[in-house]
Amino acid sequence: MFAEPSLTHRREDGYEVPLLLWRFPEPVLAASSAVLGGGVGPREWLINASVPMSYARPDPEAHLAELAGQLHLTGPGIGLLTGVDVHDVVSVREDGVQVYATVGLGAPIQAAESGVTGFAHRPGTINIVVWVPQRLGDGALVNAVATATEAKAQALAELGLAATGTATDAICVLCPVDGPPAAYGGPRSLWGAPMARAVFEAVRDGGAVNLSTGRSWSDRAGDMPAHPLREDA
Repeated sequence: MFAEPSLTHRREDGYEVPLLLWRFPEPVLAASSAVLGGGVGPREWLINASVPMSYARPDPEAHLAELAGQLHLTGPGIGLLTGVDVHDVVSVREDGVQVYATVGLGAPIQAAESGVTGFAHRPGTINIVVWVPQRLGDGALVNAVATATEAKAQALAELGLAATGTATDAICVLCPVDGPPAAYGGPRSLWGAPMARAVFEAVRDGGAVNLSTGRSWSDRAGDMPAHPLREDA
């Protein structure tokens, strides 16, 4: 069974700011686009931290490393940032696959939109964490990232958005480090099919709440000064 996250807080600029923390009982294999701990390799922990909508720090990787240090986390890990209140995380389990999503849709975009460069968008982030209970082969791990991304885009279409995501989305696909590797991670594979359904449900349900409420952590706490939104915020 995959470790459930704990909801904790850190004191920052006079506020109690929430974050989700996973401490893995043993290292997991990860493929991630995270600003901290991105890439492929073993990871021992993961944090998904709320930040204000005015977030403007130019060093989000260093910021996340600071948070990890405050939590006494050691070894390689993954750090994500989001303007969403992580209290609103959506958890979906299907056929052994576990998905967690924090869904911010304040700035939906189409990936192939013409004539657009840079990050001139309002903050908004979809962070997705996926656990697959069998070791995925290297190709299957990459394919699983693509499958989850396709399911995310399908969920946004279901919500009526002409969008493929936001400019700052991040994804983490996690699986055991050892064991016989599954060869495939596509949407009709043993693990890809339930993963796609779980990601779709989590993003659809989280997105529906976000679109109806517009809820960010800043809305609850009052926007803090300073710190710009970066790629994983």
